[in-house]
Amino acid sequence: MKTNYSGLLAFFLALITHVSFAQNTFSGVVSDSDGLPLPGASVFVKGTTTGTQTDFDGNYSITAAAGDILVFSFVGMRTVEVNITEQTPPELNITLNLDSQSLEEVVVVGYGTSTKRKVTDNIASISSEQIAEIPTPSVQSTLAGKAAGVQINQVNGKAESGIKIRVRGVATISSSQEPLYVIDGVPMINNDENINDSPINPLVGINPQDIESIQILKDASSAAIYGARGTNGVVLITTKKGKEGKTRVSINSSYGFSRATNKREWLNTGEYVDLFLEAGRNSGEEAYVIDVFNIFAEESVWRNGTVDTDWQDLALVDGSVEDFSANVSGGDEKTTFFISTGYNKTDAIIRGNTLERYSFRTNLDHNISEKFRVGFGTGISKTKVDRLSNDNAFATPLQAIAQIPFTRPYEDDGITPNANTLYYNFLFQEFNADHQSNIWRVLANVYAQWNMTEFLNFRTEFGYDFNSQVEERFFGSLTESASTNGFADANAVQNEKYVLNNYFTYNQDIAEDINLEAIIGMSFEDDRRRLQFVEGQEFPSDDLQTVESASEIVGGGSSRTAFNFLSYFARTNFSLWNKLLFKASIRYDGSSRFGADERYGWFPAFSAGYILTEEDFLKENNTLSLLKLRASWGVTGNAGIGNFASRSLFGGASYNNRSALTPTQIGDPSLKWETTTQWDIGLDFGFARNRITGEIDYYNKTTDDLLLDEPLPATSGFLSITRNVGEIRNSGVEFVLNTKNFIKDNFRWTSSFNIAFNNNEVTDLPGGDIVSGVNIVREGETIADFYLVEFAGADPDNGDALFYLNTELPDGSLDRSTTNDFNEASRIIAGSAFPDIIAGFTNTLNFYNFDLGFTFQGQWGASIFNSGGRFQSASADFFDNQSRDQLDRWQQPGDVTDVPQARLFGANGTQNSTRYLQKADFIRLRNISFGYTIPSNFTEQFGVSRLRLYFTGLNLLTFTDYNGWDPEATADFNANNALNVGREFYSAPPAKTYSIGVNIDF
Repeated sequence: MKTNYSGLLAFFLALITHVSFAQNTFSGVVSDSDGLPLPGASVFVKGTTTGTQTDFDGNYSITAAAGDILVFSFVGMRTVEVNITEQTPPELNITLNLDSQSLEEVVVVGYGTSTKRKVTDNIASISSEQIAEIPTPSVQSTLAGKAAGVQINQVNGKAESGIKIRVRGVATISSSQEPLYVIDGVPMINNDENINDSPINPLVGINPQDIESIQILKDASSAAIYGARGTNGVVLITTKKGKEGKTRVSINSSYGFSRATNKREWLNTGEYVDLFLEAGRNSGEEAYVIDVFNIFAEESVWRNGTVDTDWQDLALVDGSVEDFSANVSGGDEKTTFFISTGYNKTDAIIRGNTLERYSFRTNLDHNISEKFRVGFGTGISKTKVDRLSNDNAFATPLQAIAQIPFTRPYEDDGITPNANTLYYNFLFQEFNADHQSNIWRVLANVYAQWNMTEFLNFRTEFGYDFNSQVEERFFGSLTESASTNGFADANAVQNEKYVLNNYFTYNQDIAEDINLEAIIGMSFEDDRRRLQFVEGQEFPSDDLQTVESASEIVGGGSSRTAFNFLSYFARTNFSLWNKLLFKASIRYDGSSRFGADERYGWFPAFSAGYILTEEDFLKENNTLSLLKLRASWGVTGNAGIGNFASRSLFGGASYNNRSALTPTQIGDPSLKWETTTQWDIGLDFGFARNRITGEIDYYNKTTDDLLLDEPLPATSGFLSITRNVGEIRNSGVEFVLNTKNFIKDNFRWTSSFNIAFNNNEVTDLPGGDIVSGVNIVREGETIADFYLVEFAGADPDNGDALFYLNTELPDGSLDRSTTNDFNEASRIIAGSAFPDIIAGFTNTLNFYNFDLGFTFQGQWGASIFNSGGRFQSASADFFDNQSRDQLDRWQQPGDVTDVPQARLFGANGTQNSTRYLQKADFIRLRNISFGYTIPSNFTEQFGVSRLRLYFTGLNLLTFTDYNGWDPEATADFNANNALNVGREFYSAPPAKTYSIGVNIDF
């Protein structure tokens, strides 16, 4: 038999040719219409899991065969598909153009999504790239300086410290001032469950690395879809999901160290001794001063200055931050997935304060068929916090600055804290006390979507939020609880929320260039909270630290409470000729918190937009890329009050050792929704093919029927009642400017600047002024203004503290003469706790494989009152160590100074006055990131698609004239009081953090 070798050879050659083509590698650069490479663009073989992403320079490499379709996509760009044939060259350079329908950005709105082009509301959007690689356990602090009109402040420098967000000013007095947080469609529990008046950030359990985007709904048109809780804005958090294509593994790891943004200067031993001996002489108490000195140290010690303790350095220490996260994501056209885990350990800059968080998240989406899609998302976190006492306690570290500098912190062994100090030595807390919080957080959501027709779908969502917080405290026999031979308590809170959403969505082009989208649905929320606590004293040993070991149980109890919302909502969007945009929404909200006849409220909203650049006379304009006018009006509400505020309540009590009932609250059955009516006029613009874009907005929002804790005469048996009283107006201007300053192949520089001006005024307060300490609510003024006697310095003749009389004269003017009698002077409106102007400025630069990004944040117009000043800068009134400005005190006739004469027990100017009030203006380098990405042609040899090394900094620079610890640090024990705002009291500054890290993508 003769073999046909030539035919066999031809067959094998054909097979080899086919196989080699089937395994052909295609590569190239993906860029935009300006020729700018697009890093992170998706490249995959359609219908398979084979895929990749472009590197920093837009390069990609992928294997495909004849008949395959390569899909190139990038957010905000039109997707490009390339059919692979035998003639397709191996080098494929792809240009992606802007999708004019999306204007580069998909925007999450209530119960759905939209595009930047179609949005007629004012919504601030922050992407995952803008919050990535910022080493902080707080989601909110990553937003600082990023959104116009949104003020974000950390209460103080504690790792778990509460975060305050104010959207377009403060719109309420006694009700909640916090925005509504919604994560993946589930309104979150936002309760502060502390037991020592020092707030814990309720969102501390969320890993920022899991977040895909954050949208802040600022105007009523966007927030009204959440009706009763939209007055203070809505923060929509969307977590990351898997994308069709190659399975991708990403790792981010960083380590850093922290220190206080600022330390204050205090007197050393020599200066302290001179000051107080002088103060004693001025008061005829010098011998007494010497006797007191001798109690705390030998005379040779305090006279020679052989001991000079810097108590501040013992309280504010170097901290550290460890952060690690890893995720796996991918999928195909039927199923996509995202799985992540994270770890954060923060040793705070305040001695004894640490936070440790473990987190896990998984998101899964699956197409059962062309008509049915299901999915679920689950986030679980465990957070452990070693806590401190609140600012108003000698056990809190920073109050140690009041200690006498010649007292030793430790005994001679250098380990045992010294008990012979002026005040309680906080170091005993480190060795003989413990305060720990353990927080479990579960956030879960499940959905099913039925695409009933091409234009109509039905979606049902079930959400679950579980927040469990257990706080345990123990104070040993050597602490402040020595008189009880130890004290311990335990507090456990379980808060569960169930959310059910059902809604239909209709979207159809009902005619050429006419689009209609409509949503109608309902929402139900049920929130239940349980609390159990117990406390005991008299412990046999400091090593036995749980309540179980207490000899005497001195307190305990439990409580349960609940509330629910039932809501119906509808929204319609109408687009004509791709340039006229209309939106209307309405929500009908019912809450169990209000009176029986006032439980339901209507919350309508309307908005419209006109894209002028779609007109023929502007459509081909090469200079003006976008010009869109917007206008909106709407009504939102606030229900941030107690669950039974409308009802008169009774509670169990003991009377003569018998059970009894006693009234605990007087109710108002007509209590109803606090409502805010807001209108907004805006302009979106773009120039030079959108290299320059921006927004200008003017808003005016009026809140009436304020939910106010109105004071009552004590003779009534109650101190206050919650009523609908008064009105507040906020108005202002917001401006945003985004620029692509420089765009070349190897160098890119983009910037984003925002600034907002807000004017707040109490326009109606029928009950008259409400005075709370140094703050006042007065008609015609900003809410919670400072209400203080005006300090006039020291009398040059005798060193007395002087105050301006500020009494009204017959002609209506104020008497500006001075007096040394504080009680003769009248209080005036002296400043505001809230800024008039807030701003942020972010820059991003890329040079070859290097990247640099930084954000500056600033505020102007706010003041801070240092409530601790009457002890810290007090003309040696008592024996607290003093700030160094006391060196400029009045000492002889003719001295001109603002520091009165030092007088022991003299109360010479230590009353609450403007002496302790300062402007809190500042500009801060909020964060900076500098990175280097190792070339992919090197890393791909090891199976790594991206390897980036980076440095980040947080709060590195602060420019301010404020001479306290920090212009953002305020007293934590007043943090949840809407009136006692803008006060500092031994409040620790935030941390300045330096970190190095690595990003690895496989």
